[in-house]
Amino acid sequence: MVDFQYKNSYDVFDLVRLVTLLRAPDGCPWDAEQTHESIRRNFLEETYEVAEAIDEGSPDHLKEELGDVLLQVVFHADIEHEAGRFDLNDVADGVCKKLIYRHPHVFGDSSVNGTGQVLENWETLKRAEKGQDSYADSVDAVARSLPALWRAEKIQKKARKAGFDWDSVSGALDKLEEETAELRQAIAEHSNMEEELGDLLFAAVNVARFLELDPEQALTGASDKFSARFRRVEELATAQGRDMRDMTLNELDKLWNDVKRA
Repeated sequence: MVDFQYKNSYDVFDLVRLVTLLRAPDGCPWDAEQTHESIRRNFLEETYEVAEAIDEGSPDHLKEELGDVLLQVVFHADIEHEAGRFDLNDVADGVCKKLIYRHPHVFGDSSVNGTGQVLENWETLKRAEKGQDSYADSVDAVARSLPALWRAEKIQKKARKAGFDWDSVSGALDKLEEETAELRQAIAEHSNMEEELGDLLFAAVNVARFLELDPEQALTGASDKFSARFRRVEELATAQGRDMRDMTLNELDKLWNDVKRA
């Protein structure tokens, strides 16, 4: 039996203690074996589950999922504590100093005239803090681990700060058409198809950015819409005593169009 005090209510310090006990030699073998790399995906999955709880508007679900993310933070910090490099207090120290530094209008003598200037100052201070001496440095600093659509959007926003952008959405739409034509050509020639598809998706993100739409959210909405319509198509086929696999594409297209018009 481990030395742990059972309570009716626990706090963050109890969580730190609990993780330490789990990773101890007489704790849980699985927890003790984990590394940053082995639980990297867990961290990503838990973060997305927080996003799902936010979308649901459920405080109870959000509380649970935030707890799972907090566990991930404590777990990673404990791995580093064991290695003697830093602990959770060092993590908190770093983020506190960052917040103080990037809010001179709160903790210093600066003044701002609105949210826009706050964001502009934040970006300037961030670049100085990270030693980004050029616009290219800030583009390169965008995390490659981000979902591809979000990474493309962030890169484009960084480039816009250097004046490298169209004046309106029409330029982005023209580029989208250009990339579509280049993909068609690549498919016909069976050459660099992946590259041209990537260019097309990047161009589509540019259009979303000009429309001030989240490309991830737009694609999620399209996927949800397809899923719902697909289910309805299968229901209509079943009602006819048919299996979708035994139907022609024209027959399925007719059902699909019936669903769209409904």
